[in-house]
Amino acid sequence: GDDAFWRALGNSAIFVAITRPGEGFTVDATLVADKLGLSPEAFWREIQRGIVYGVVERGEGEDAGRVRLTFRYRARSWSTVLEDTMP
Repeated sequence: GDDAFWRALGNSAIFVAITRPGEGFTVDATLVADKLGLSPEAFWREIQRGIVYGVVERGEGEDAGRVRLTFRYRARSWSTVLEDTMP
């Protein structure tokens, strides 16, 4: 699928945890929970409460073809930039 054409810039381990099934992205919750300093259980609890949330930013101009995914939890955040590698 389309996920084969996306890669995380600078970290191949993250690539396997993020896929692109169509228009959106699917991210391994365990990866994000760890990056935010949460257990998987606490991560899901805080998602349901709306305290953990994600933002997708699509690049424009010289950043066209890139997408930044940012996840926020209180004062903590984690971001990764994906690049469209489709020829």
